[in-house]
Amino acid sequence: MSGGKIVWNRPVSGLTEALDPVMRAAQGTWVATGMGDADKKVVDDHNRVAVPPDKPEYSLRRVWLTEEEIKGFYLGFANEALWPLCHVTFFTPPIFRETDWNTYKKVNQIFAEAVSQEVAGGKAMVLVQDYHFALLSRLIKEQNPKITVGQFWHIPWPTHEIFRTCPWQEEILDGLLGNDLLGFHTQSYCDNLLETAEHSLGAKIDREQSAVVHRGKTTLVQPFPISVDFDWLSREADNEAVVREMEKMSRQFNLKGKYVGVGMDRMDYTKGIPQRLQALEKFLERFPDYRGKVVFIQAGMPSRTQIESYKDIGQEIEDLMKGINDRYGTDSWQPVIPMTKQLTPSALAALRRLANFCVVSSLHDGMNLVAKEFVASRIDGDGVLILSQFTGAAAEMGEAILINPFAIDEFARKIKEAIEMPEPERRRRMKAMQKTVASNNIYRWGGSMVSKLISMAGV
Repeated sequence: MSGGKIVWNRPVSGLTEALDPVMRAAQGTWVATGMGDADKKVVDDHNRVAVPPDKPEYSLRRVWLTEEEIKGFYLGFANEALWPLCHVTFFTPPIFRETDWNTYKKVNQIFAEAVSQEVAGGKAMVLVQDYHFALLSRLIKEQNPKITVGQFWHIPWPTHEIFRTCPWQEEILDGLLGNDLLGFHTQSYCDNLLETAEHSLGAKIDREQSAVVHRGKTTLVQPFPISVDFDWLSREADNEAVVREMEKMSRQFNLKGKYVGVGMDRMDYTKGIPQRLQALEKFLERFPDYRGKVVFIQAGMPSRTQIESYKDIGQEIEDLMKGINDRYGTDSWQPVIPMTKQLTPSALAALRRLANFCVVSSLHDGMNLVAKEFVASRIDGDGVLILSQFTGAAAEMGEAILINPFAIDEFARKIKEAIEMPEPERRRRMKAMQKTVASNNIYRWGGSMVSKLISMAGV
């Protein structure tokens, strides 16, 4: 609600950005919780709403959760247990509360019942998304064995030695192996899952087929690298609204004649934002000739601020930005410009186009779509991507400048390399990355998973 009127916004979410075009193409039903203050006002008697509202292309089926359920399921077990368990950052250990686990189980059951109602006892294909629903596929199968179920796990899968620290590892694995098809971003994550199932459950592993046999049923475990809608992002970057936004930002932040770097992440401890800022500070210390010539825009909204570790990382980032500006800034130049509000699509595209270099410094990331969005938006064929080797995207985008975000001194030298890279080399690398992202786009990702499920269902 805004000013007494119902408004709708597109969520700032990698998962939403990836799935929305697939849902539009499939014209299916997306089952999801509703947490907006007007969500209940817009659904019909069956808790459905057509989306997007201005041009409906698929249905959104709402599932209502209480504040306690959201706290235990989403903020608790999903994001204080599974998220840090699957992201090796060395900074934030997982928190395993039995009360959160019980709520997580309850909410997975609620969603299983909602899916069952939508399918109404018939045959169907269901594609479950992410770590919030590790138990869901098994529950769906128990209610209706005729359903063919696939699941895509959007975050990394850790090694067995890490995952075994979870008190409910066997239950989680059993839930995931209720799937007919289980997808990850990379083959290494698939291999980690196979190893975990073998050690924790004693399941039979077929490594040649990349499959697990558990409870007499086979689950295929395969890589499906997620991507973006390259053509749409390119078109959106090439319009008058973006050009006006670029001109506005250039004036507002005095960017003319400067080397501009951008970081575009939500504030999460997995994204390596402190390491990025430390590298920028080291760069300014080591290469003083660039003081006054480089501006770094750190754009990204606070995230999951109800969780203490997210509050802490937000404060650390704020302190680092202030420290760099206090140490090196002048009356006419501010080295770091924070942009922590929600930005419009035009503003995001403008930042990508203004940047001489974009930094993605994740400490551990399933894929990272920021890197691909940057490449898709560079309609000028220029720009440099500095990319963490600990992202899934690094396996596809070898033309980026690859970094170890923990190696701060080397990171600082890579910033210098990005700034000084000759134009022909910048364009050669960008052209190669754009070819990769355009070819392996979001429709290929969605189509490959759906077509595999169709073949498994015998449709």
